[in-house]
Amino acid sequence: MRFERTEPFLADYKRLSDAEKEMFRSAARIFNDACDRFCETKDASTWPAQLRVKSIVNAPGIFEMTWSFAGPDGRATWEWTTAVDADGRSCPAVRWRRLGNHRIFNDP
Repeated sequence: MRFERTEPFLADYKRLSDAEKEMFRSAARIFNDACDRFCETKDASTWPAQLRVKSIVNAPGIFEMTWSFAGPDGRATWEWTTAVDADGRSCPAVRWRRLGNHRIFNDP
């Protein structure tokens, strides 16, 4: 799955501890595989339960993914977008928007 990152996401990532960064990267690998399956099937049941992927209330088109439940609370917001592959074809991609704890939901 192709992805891009917003400036707020990059700033959020820099604030994470090394352990938090590794937790996010580990969850992102699982998320990436699930995105590929979802794009093939359009079946929401392909999202792994441990990631708690769901849409954000009052933020149309923006979703959240949980990368840590306890110590620390870890969330990421994202949206679908389109990228262009090496052959010039459009393909689905993820735009990572924010990263951190519940406070990111104030400005997802």
